[in-house]
Amino acid sequence: MKVENISVRQFGVLVILYTIGTTILIIPSGLATLTRQDAWIASILGLGLNMLLVLFYNNLSRRFPDMTLVQYSEKILGKWLGKLVSLFFIFFSFIGAATVLFYMGNFITTEVMSETPIQAINVLYAMIVVMGLRLGLETLARAGEILFPWVFAIFFVLAVSLLPEIQLYKVQPVFEAGGKQLLYAALSVTGTASLPFIVLFMIFPVNVNDNQKARKVFINATLTGGIYFVVITFLCITVLGADLTANHLYPSYALAKIINIGQFFQRVEVLIAAIWFITVYYKTTFYFYGFVVGIAQVCNLSDYRPLVLPCGMILVVYSLVVYPNVVYAAKFDSMVWIPFVMTFGLLMPCILLVIDALRRRKNTKS
Repeated sequence: MKVENISVRQFGVLVILYTIGTTILIIPSGLATLTRQDAWIASILGLGLNMLLVLFYNNLSRRFPDMTLVQYSEKILGKWLGKLVSLFFIFFSFIGAATVLFYMGNFITTEVMSETPIQAINVLYAMIVVMGLRLGLETLARAGEILFPWVFAIFFVLAVSLLPEIQLYKVQPVFEAGGKQLLYAALSVTGTASLPFIVLFMIFPVNVNDNQKARKVFINATLTGGIYFVVITFLCITVLGADLTANHLYPSYALAKIINIGQFFQRVEVLIAAIWFITVYYKTTFYFYGFVVGIAQVCNLSDYRPLVLPCGMILVVYSLVVYPNVVYAAKFDSMVWIPFVMTFGLLMPCILLVIDALRRRKNTKS
């Protein structure tokens, strides 16, 4: 398969966009449900766990700098067992893409275009995802460079506009949530923001032109993306309060509705929606990229592009049935998603590292 190269800067931008993704829209609600006014503390703890996880991922990337996750799974575990493990990873990528696409359709039909059927939204959004993958990784990376400054500018305007609305008494009493609740909430942040980074091992480090610098940028980009959801969580708690944040499905969107400066600068909630459209696009695309490229590499195909359109059709259909309703989605995210994503984002890399280390030691002794 032809290798497409992206720069270190482009990789950093993609990591930031991927980290923000669904995090800024749905994480504050879940954290407030678990830890009430201590949600901002849980978000900081989650950011710390994200940084530790990225250090672990950097160690994994040093082992096989010229292979994707699917390729070195086969190299470490053998042909057939490696392909089996890769199929599980491909399934995880597909589920991730379908769930994120569902959230996009549900958000638009709930908050923006209530009379539009979700099927129409999902089809249109999936068409853009398919178009991006057909154009290739390099095109997606260049587009990310163009769109990222707009994401930063819009977020900055929103944060500054909400400063007069902050009421610090709403974070009191501090540390009321127990340590167990804070830890579980931090794990939910990691499960949404950084454990899905395992999908990026389909492009990192094999498609990045400087592996050493890319590892440093990986850490910095994770920290930068984490600051976004920490700030959003803090604003939700200090402006909306813990109760409203927990009750809203999309509290950051409700947060933007409050902005009203001089009866002139108001009704700007579409700005937070614009941030979400861009970042969720990249999260959906790279989940789907891991799914399509994984299938191509397992089947030893020379190009993944012929698979993009038929797999995109399957993705749209599954996104409509992956969650029967919003209540089921909330229960799945709170009870099933964390162990599910930890299996592929933490357990599988650990097993691969241990087996590879044992084989290298055996070869050294022999």
